[in-house]
Amino acid sequence: MGVHRITSEAAKYYAQREKIVGAGVSLLGEASMNLDKLTKEQLEKLGDLAAKLLPHSPGYAGKMMPIVARLFWRLAGVGEKEFGFAELDELEKEIEKLKEELEFNSQQ
Repeated sequence: MGVHRITSEAAKYYAQREKIVGAGVSLLGEASMNLDKLTKEQLEKLGDLAAKLLPHSPGYAGKMMPIVARLFWRLAGVGEKEFGFAELDELEKEIEKLKEELEFNSQQ
């Protein structure tokens, strides 16, 4: 019993990564259930997000990110793009911005 405290830098990074990747996967999942409501630009942004999540996604989630990115890009009518790297703080801001744009919070 007791309070678990995250003190090491590695543990802080791990906790932040899990939070952000989880939020990104949730957003991509929600978007997949609302494809008919999304514009081509929004679909492209979702593909871009999946591509940026790739370097931070461990295990099978990481193996799925290129697949998800390519599917969203195909739905948007754009070709495959480069899979770049984005810092976790940048990804967190992008996810929040996309959530607001897509208004998935109001549907829950």
